[in-house]
Formats: sequence, C-alpha cells, structure tokens
Amino acid sequence: MNMIARNLLLLPGLFLFGLYLYARGIDAAGGLNSGMLHLQWLELVFVLYLYVYFFLILRPGYWRGLIAAIPVLIGYLVQDIYFLAFGKVFRLIAVMELPELIQVLPAGYLIMVIIFMLLPLVIFLASINYAALRPIILGAVPLLLLTGLVAWSPGAYTAFIQSAGNGIVTYSDAKSVESNGRYVMMMYREADRINALAATAPYRNRSSYEAATRQRAEQISRTGNRRNVHLIVLESFLDPTLFSNATYSSDPVHPEFSRLFGDNQGLSVSPVFGGATAQAEFEILCGIPALEKLSSIEFNIFTGAPANCLPGLLEKAGYRTVATNAYKPNFFNALPAYQGTGFGEIYFPAEYSGARDSYFSATDGSQEDYLFDGSLFKQNLEFVARALEDDKSRPLFNYIMAIYGHTPHDLDESLRPEILQLESAYKDDHLHRAANQYYYRTRAIAEYVSKLLEIDRNSLIIIVSDHVPPLRNGPNTYRELAYMDNIEDSYYYNRLLIIENGRPVAYSRMRHFDLPDVALDFITAGEYCRAQDCPHLTDTLAQERMSYLDRYYTLMAHASE
Repeated sequence: MNMIARNLLLLPGLFLFGLYLYARGIDAAGGLNSGMLHLQWLELVFVLYLYVYFFLILRPGYWRGLIAAIPVLIGYLVQDIYFLAFGKVFRLIAVMELPELIQVLPAGYLIMVIIFMLLPLVIFLASINYAALRPIILGAVPLLLLTGLVAWSPGAYTAFIQSAGNGIVTYSDAKSVESNGRYVMMMYREADRINALAATAPYRNRSSYEAATRQRAEQISRTGNRRNVHLIVLESFLDPTLFSNATYSSDPVHPEFSRLFGDNQGLSVSPVFGGATAQAEFEILCGIPALEKLSSIEFNIFTGAPANCLPGLLEKAGYRTVATNAYKPNFFNALPAYQGTGFGEIYFPAEYSGARDSYFSATDGSQEDYLFDGSLFKQNLEFVARALEDDKSRPLFNYIMAIYGHTPHDLDESLRPEILQLESAYKDDHLHRAANQYYYRTRAIAEYVSKLLEIDRNSLIIIVSDHVPPLRNGPNTYRELAYMDNIEDSYYYNRLLIIENGRPVAYSRMRHFDLPDVALDFITAGEYCRAQDCPHLTDTLAQERMSYLDRYYTLMAHASE
C-alpha cells in the first residue's frame, strides 16, 4: 500500500476527529450546538469529499494532511464567527456584506482575520500542485454539479434536503444548522433565496401597486393633521440599565434625560442583533418584517425603483421627506435604498458626498471614529429650523440614521472622559465603554428633543436603536449579565422613545416594523388605526412575521425592478 493510499485511510478519520473537537469548542464558546454532528451525514459526506479533493491536489509534503483541512475550517470559522458576533446564521448572500464589514471592522479584528484566515488560505493556495490538471478538474466535477443544482434547480436541492436530511426547522435557522450542518444549510438557504426571487414574479404589477399607494396617500392627505414627524435611528443605542446583573459606579443615564422621559420609555424588537443596521432601517421605513427571502440585507437589492415605503407614501401625501445618514452612501446600498423607499431629499456627510449637496459635516474636532450624536443633532436642528421657515406649505418627515455608538465604542477622553466603571464580576470592556457613551448620548438626546420641541412642539418624535451591539463576547455577555432578565430573544429588544405633541408616551412592546403605523396613526389623529388593526395598540408581539409574506413579496418585487 503506497503512502497516498495509507494517508487516505488514516487522515480523513483524524480530520473528522479534529472537526468534532472544533465543533465542541464552538459549542462551549456559546456558538451553534454541534451535539448532532454525528447525525449530519450529508454534511459529513460533503466535508469529507472536500478534504480528500484538497488533499489530492496538493503537492506532497509533511504538512499536506493539515493544509488540506484549511479551506474547510476557514469556511466553518467564517460561519461561526458570524454567528457569535451577530447571533444569526451566515448565508451565502452575506458575502455581499463584506465591503461594509471591512469598512467598520476594528483594527484588532482585522489583524485576526489576516492572521487566522487570509494567511492560512494563502498557504493553501501556494501548496496546490497546479501542474496536476487532471485531479484538479475531475475532482471539482461533484462540486460544480452541486453548485449548478443549487443555482439552476434550487427546488430540486431543497426538496432533496427536506427528504434526506434531519428536517428543516422553519422557525429557527440555528436549529436547522444544528440538525443538518453548516455547509448543507448554507446551500439550502441560497437555493431557498433563488426560489424566492422567482416567487416575486406574480407580484410585479406596477400600475396596480402605484394606484394602491396613491389611494392610501390621498386618504392620509384627506384625514391628516399635517403634523411633522421626526424619526431618529441610533446606532447600537444600548441601555446599560437593562442588564439585571450589571452594576456601575454611577448612573449611566444623564439626569436631563431622566427628567425628560422618566418611566415613559418603551421597547421595540429589532430583526437583527449586533450588526446589519440596514435590516432595522428596512423594517422601520417599510413597515414589513425583514424576512431575508431575497437577500440577507433587503436594501442590497433595492435599485432605486419606487417601493412606496413610509417616506414614499408621505411624499405622495404632500410631505417634504428628508433622509440624513451620518455615514457613507455606499454603505449597505444606502443611496438606492433611500431613493427606493421614497425620500425626496437624501443627505450624507459632506466628506463622503462628492458632488452631492450636504447640509452637515462629519468633522467635529473629536478623535472618535464616528460622528457624535450631539454634533449631528446640532446640525440637524439648524436644518429643521430653516426647513420649517422656508417651506411652510409642506409638513416635514425628518429621518436621521446616526452612527456614533458603533463598535468598538471609542471615547475621545478630551471631550468625553469616562465617568463610570462597570463593577460587575463578569467583565466586558465594550460594555464598559458603551455605558460611558450612553451617558453622553442621553445628554445629547435630551438637548436635541428639548430644542426640537421649542421649534416644533406639536410634532411626533420617535427615537429608536437599530439593534444592540455585539459587545466583546456577543450573546454570552447578554446572557451572563441577564439583559432583559434573559427573556426569550432578549438581545433583540431595543430602547424606544416616543414624544407626541410635546409629551413622552410609552406603548407596549412592539416590533421595528410597527413604527410606520405609529407615525401614520399620529398624523391622521387616530383614523389610520381605527380603519385597520395596528398590532402596536393590541398584542404587539402576537402577529407572526410570516403572515406578512405577501406584502413582503409585493414590496420587494417593485423595489428590485
């Protein structure tokens, strides 16, 4: 028996044992539960095929068996780090998010990616025997056939997995992965996405869609009170007082904020944890759950075609609709997405706007990576004051997407020195910094709201966090410190502040996609929700997300034209 034959008998077993140890380690770190790894027979067949194929195309050498495992393990690492950081399963379409992720990845994490992923991948690529064309080409045939099946016959692939696998858990991507494997489910979700794209075809009827939107806009214009609406989304606006097991050396809430809002603070459930702000924006602006049927980021497939979300509806009802985003226009396809949702005016910082007009700057003299909320609010207040004075014929929809609270929660000590310490036994340096940021952010909110009410008292002001941040240890920190007392899906809950006609109000817990109903009900003096059921006024969390599927397909069919 030659050396290659002996290796092919011994090394796959060692590879699977190493994979088992890796899976148990990820499980212990709070990742996906891999206790059913031995039952994931489809996954095991696939990764064994990949390992043997990679082994055969490498040049002979002492480390050949180890190098052959590199691509498989990198694939697992990408999926598991994504889950640990963001609390959701990686989907193949999420590769489209890489440019955005790289832009905001802290330097330390970027170095880790280079050391533990890119360098090993370079080693693997440099070790391939490129002269051995026969095994490279023939060995790739099964992989090409499988990817071709997913791409061109996705229904056949999903049907096969449903019948041959260990079952698809419709309410949980994570449980489906735990039953069937990471690679198998990654390809399953991609096939499911391609199926969904085809499913939008019957929903494409632009003339009917526009007619229905005009009818709704006319009703709003007819019954509306023409009040202004200010909708502010704050990046990672984490309320540190919601951790039951966390204590601080002083109160992280600024006293002006406490005086303004008191107990009138609400909660809203975001579709995402730790990242993917655009998913929260999609729900907040479009009033539909981000179901990820067509993409892991719905905004990524917006083309700028009218989707008639809340801004578009208000624009047709006579409003001046303005979007202010404190980051870059290319981030999560923001410019086409805002155009598609229906904004008439879209502003980004002057530093990133090129030839586009902008009323504000991202430079405020601080050494922090992201524009401080207070600096953005001050510039927005000046804009709003001019808008209300210069254009009295149209009510205003003022939308802000702030970015200050983004990971890693840096503080410029010369402007915002640390004023409190995290005193809990379980330490998380990101939470420590986020809690200090919260003090300054609540002060900025109190100042902004107070001044906004001076010039526009009878308006609606909604302030909501896009999602809570991943912090240092992802969901583990939230569990250990009992965020929201560890209720189900606790780390999807976000702080929500609503001011109606100058007074803060607190509704029952709602979802981000309920917020357009809040706005439409306010500007129609309650007529909107009298004419239809508004979930946020009843049992806010009872309505199933999938019950919105028809509305989702209808909107996405037109947004992606």
